[in-house]
Amino acid sequence: MTHSDAIPAVGTADSADSRTGTAIVFPGMGPASFAEVGKFLMLDPYARVRLAEADEALGYSVFDRFRDAEEDYSVDFQIAFLVNSMALADRAVDTLGVSPTVCAGPSFGQRATAAFVGSLSFPDVVRLTAELVRCEEEFFSSGAYEDVVTHCFVRTPQDRLDEILAGFDDRGAWYDFSGHLDAGFHMLSVREKDLDDLTAGISAAGGYSMYSMRPPVHAAAFSALRRKAEEEVFGAYEPAAPVLPVVADHDGSVVRDAAGMRRMMLDTFDRPIHWPGMVESLKGLGVGTLYVTGPDSLFHRLDVTKANFEVVAVGLPKKRARERERERALEQSRATRARRAVPKA
Repeated sequence: MTHSDAIPAVGTADSADSRTGTAIVFPGMGPASFAEVGKFLMLDPYARVRLAEADEALGYSVFDRFRDAEEDYSVDFQIAFLVNSMALADRAVDTLGVSPTVCAGPSFGQRATAAFVGSLSFPDVVRLTAELVRCEEEFFSSGAYEDVVTHCFVRTPQDRLDEILAGFDDRGAWYDFSGHLDAGFHMLSVREKDLDDLTAGISAAGGYSMYSMRPPVHAAAFSALRRKAEEEVFGAYEPAAPVLPVVADHDGSVVRDAAGMRRMMLDTFDRPIHWPGMVESLKGLGVGTLYVTGPDSLFHRLDVTKANFEVVAVGLPKKRARERERERALEQSRATRARRAVPKA
């Protein structure tokens, strides 16, 4: 089995300067400590407003539970990541004057995307996220994939990766692609007992293993999880049509209606993300500038991103700016969310 066609070439012939559109991109979730994420939750005025909304939606203090969490990607870590991503988008709109023409969110970034474009309210996205964590924990705690992890690795030439996977095929070891991020940069789901063989092969090929995620994500084999999420969680939510075009993360298709938003959020369970495809789609929509609004250490740094866009990573402001922004930010954030709110039938 070969996968030499997994990452198509992404053209760079046109200049980002010739494309005048602007996209807000919510990044996928990566590992982070409370020390990194908690500081922003406490100090940023936009984050404090969003955190209060999340607390009200869930009926408890997200900050307190996140501080005491012992597991990576716990429900409260995920909510905290969502809060910070939305807060940074609020900051981009209010203080940087960003007026996006497109929105995108690879992987977990879909959640913030759905709230930003008005497809679901932010409190609904918070509750949806919490319910999906429970759903995934149940699915992966018993069944065929309870021993699976998703491994993220970089700088692995395609021909060498094909050799590694051919070895998996020869010995009947299961694997599934979970993401194609850039040339030589992939996410692969494997059984934990095969992880050492995978990382050894990556190292021998001159690649670098970044981290492994549990629970695993975005693999075609997880179609039963998709059905479980649709039946047990999504039935309680009705996405609306997005107020901006949204680029789907598995193939770069453009979502403009409510059915497409629902389908995109379900596709995330059993379709691998494909960032180069999203890049091509964003370019086709005339986007020249990306504002990456979230605690991101990955997507804004990828070669395929930097080669095709002017990239602005929106982060925590300097300390001197915080106090004078605080009162203005609170009022502007409330007003902006009110304008973006979806009218209730």
